[in-house]
Amino acid sequence: MDERLYKAAMEGNTETLIKLIQTDPLILERTPITPHLETPLHVATMLGHESFAVELLNRKPGLAGQLDRQSSSPLHLAAAGGHVAIAKRLLMVDPDACYALDRDGRNPIHIAAAMGRVDVLREMVRVRPESARERVKRGGRSCGTVLHLCVEYGRFEALKIVLEDLSFDKDLVNGVDQNGNTVLHLAVADKQVETTEYLLSLIGIIDLNVVNAA
Repeated sequence: MDERLYKAAMEGNTETLIKLIQTDPLILERTPITPHLETPLHVATMLGHESFAVELLNRKPGLAGQLDRQSSSPLHLAAAGGHVAIAKRLLMVDPDACYALDRDGRNPIHIAAAMGRVDVLREMVRVRPESARERVKRGGRSCGTVLHLCVEYGRFEALKIVLEDLSFDKDLVNGVDQNGNTVLHLAVADKQVETTEYLLSLIGIIDLNVVNAA
């Protein structure tokens, strides 16, 4: 990445970005869209520089699908940081970025849920609800769901948002992880009283007869 461009992205200096493009109209074209390369959009998104990120997307929308060395897309970083405005713009440009998996096998919805970034989570579930049904993939294996992450990280509000926005998907709420645990198994084991009571209230949806591998 051009050092001047990197510095402007770190500072979120949109004025400098525009001047750089005016001086060197091909500066963004020399930011290649290749795997595992951090772009100025990654930097700006991670730091929450909204106007800079939007300007970049206006000039080169293909940056929205770029993955960095961690296989994280800009949407992963917006989800992790809770940067709602940037996430909305990214979703407008590339809504299917919701399906991209990072090196830990998590898509941006998984990241937002684990971090408790409920506003970003709600936006992504609204735009691409099916991506919330995708499972975490580790070492080529299918592991838990977004709901398992919610319980693992104690994110009750995130769990409610996913379930309510997906109309209490029965398959999702009763899905098991690699050890055969449902989210109810995990919530009970971790003594998460509020989550356990909420799940038990889902009469006709929650399956109380699933047996785990313990």
